[in-house]
Amino acid sequence: MNPTTGVQGITENDIADYLANTPGFFERHAELLSSVQLTSPHGQRAVSLQERQMEMLRERIKGLERRIVEMLRHGQENLALADRLHRWTLRLLTTQEAAELPGVMVQELRHEFMIPQAAIRVWDVQPGCADAAFAQRVSDDARSFTSSLAQPYCGVNAGFEAVSWLDEPGSIASLALIPLREAGEDSAFGLLVLGSPDPTRYQADMGTEFLMRIGEIASAALSRLRPHRP
Repeated sequence: MNPTTGVQGITENDIADYLANTPGFFERHAELLSSVQLTSPHGQRAVSLQERQMEMLRERIKGLERRIVEMLRHGQENLALADRLHRWTLRLLTTQEAAELPGVMVQELRHEFMIPQAAIRVWDVQPGCADAAFAQRVSDDARSFTSSLAQPYCGVNAGFEAVSWLDEPGSIASLALIPLREAGEDSAFGLLVLGSPDPTRYQADMGTEFLMRIGEIASAALSRLRPHRP
């Protein structure tokens, strides 16, 4: 006989529905609870219904504990990340000479976020900064590509021009390209490149929200290098 079919066509679902809709059944027949035997998930021994419920409750508690530990770990990591971003931002705010900003920006990024290599280029700068290392020539193709980035690029080193700005371009396996643009503008005025020999450091499917914040702060700080406009 089919185990899901009972006497005279009564199914297990019918019994389950009846019990669910008759909460007083086990109050009137409490002796049934102590006589029900189930198989323990931790072996083939039979356990009572109450013991089985306790085992299920313990498993749920363990699952909740794991989730709490994971949430605490993520919270601590986010706090540490926020602290690093805060220190980096303060360094930019306390840098008085605008021409020193790109160097400070890259140096502190590498220090705070343990980035193996980083570089920056800014174009269309004030005449007094035109000969600086950060203002060296960038091709029209690279400028156009940078302006086309609606968000930072993360992924493999596919031979981007920006990789050549790094100290050891041949060792770069993955990188992040962060466009720099003023709020409300489509065209970028610079590019920040972060590189790593670790192919998994920057991946195409990683979130870019934090890198976007880096780009926004960097763009606001570096706007001091641009020609004054009426």
